[in-house]
Amino acid sequence: MSLDPSYLEYPKRGRGMDHAYYPYSNLFGRKPVSWPDDKKLLIWPVISLEYFPMMPDDDPFRAPGHMQTAYPDYRHYTAREYGTRIGIYRLLDAFEKVRAKVSVATNSVMAERYPELIEDILSGGHEIIAHSTDMNGTIAGGMDEADEKALINAALTTLEEATGKRPRGWLSIARSQSFKTAKLLAEAGVEYMCDWANDELPYRFKTDAGTITNIPLNHELSDRQIINVQQHSVDSYAQQIRDAADWLLAEAESYGGRMLPMHLTPYIMGLPYRISGFEKLIASFAEHNDIGFARGDAILNSWKAQQ
Repeated sequence: MSLDPSYLEYPKRGRGMDHAYYPYSNLFGRKPVSWPDDKKLLIWPVISLEYFPMMPDDDPFRAPGHMQTAYPDYRHYTAREYGTRIGIYRLLDAFEKVRAKVSVATNSVMAERYPELIEDILSGGHEIIAHSTDMNGTIAGGMDEADEKALINAALTTLEEATGKRPRGWLSIARSQSFKTAKLLAEAGVEYMCDWANDELPYRFKTDAGTITNIPLNHELSDRQIINVQQHSVDSYAQQIRDAADWLLAEAESYGGRMLPMHLTPYIMGLPYRISGFEKLIASFAEHNDIGFARGDAILNSWKAQQ
């Protein structure tokens, strides 16, 4: 049985990667990057601070981690709420102990429901990244452009009003974008996004509204993927992060500075039987002379200054 010719018709088809956002680039052939204080590896912690409405929206898709049983799903709702009541503070305390500043990807509704939590994040010297409005604020292909633009601007404006500063970074729910997202983010004044996971250093992204930088946020090494999806222990998680750090440090000897994202979820890593192992992990990094911690905006500033 032969395919209908229409099956092969794809409006974005072209040479290379089927888009013109950026050219192909071999990581190992680029000009070496140098990080501040002569660090060879920067750990970029990103904490996802999320609000899950009791009733999930399946249009365009249900966000990962959303309610799963019959309404009202108090079991999963309160498990997620654990992250905003307890888990986030355990993570912030852990980073405070090693004097690390981090990025917190925040649903904008958090600023309306828990303004004291946003104040605590800012007073600790951490960065707020916009992470949509709430966990029903998903984006995907086919979404009306006006609706997507309104969603992005609502999140940015709410966080700007709460913090006094417009977020420089954006993380989509599930890292999902439409064909228009990068352009709409650039139009809204966002300087960097974290959704495309195809690299280990920042790179410039060209849109019809100007350029935006993508700082890749690794998915495979997130606590959600390793601990929740793959059902590994925190010790296994820590070993995989250490293995990644060791490999990147070795590469840095020949190819210049490297970056290791550390994507964290408060209701996953902030549990009492995991946080001790996590604290030991980041303490070992803090003691390493060639490793530093950095916020996303600091990585952006350093990288852009060298381009």
